[in-house]
This record gives sequence, structure tokens and C-alpha cells, in this order.
Amino acid sequence: MEQIQIMHNFFAAILYDPRIGVSHIALYMALYRCWIKEGGTGPVSAFSHEIMPIAKIAGSATYHRVLRELDEYGYLKYEPSFNRMRRSRMYLAEPAALDAGN
Repeated sequence: MEQIQIMHNFFAAILYDPRIGVSHIALYMALYRCWIKEGGTGPVSAFSHEIMPIAKIAGSATYHRVLRELDEYGYLKYEPSFNRMRRSRMYLAEPAALDAGN
């Protein structure tokens, strides 16, 4: 149930957030998909080259900008690895955290 609530609260939170564009939504959905595939608990561990095709983002600069913005805006927590051999971790925001703004 929490899995569905995260998605519901994300869409409710972005409804009136003018900072959010289609790239943000696409990246969040790609991360959500990976999170579900990993069991729906804990962080998403992934390389950018794994997420970018799912989100239909072609440029790594765009990917990293959008990911940093989602972190800055509170929609997720991004922990970059800064190591090409280690996956970065992204924590999707708890449903209550996203719901607090509405």
C-alpha cells in the first residue's frame, strides 16, 4: 500500500509546483519503477546509464541536473557515489513528507 501512496502523494505534490517539468516526472517515474523492481523498500541503487533510457533522458548533464533538483525540492534524497564503479543511491520521499505540503 505504501508503494501506491508514494506515487499518489508525488502527483498531488507536483500538481501546483511550477518548478516541476516533464523531465522531473519522467526521472521520478523511472526511479519509482526501479524501486518497485528492487522490492519497494530502501533506496534505489543505480548507475545513471541504467536510469537514463527508462526516463528517456539522453544527456548526462540533464539527468544530473534534474536529479539534483528533485533532491533540492524534497521529492527524493540523492546520495551520489562519486565513484564510477559504485552505484548512487536515491531514496524516494516518504508519503507523509510529500503529503505535508498539501
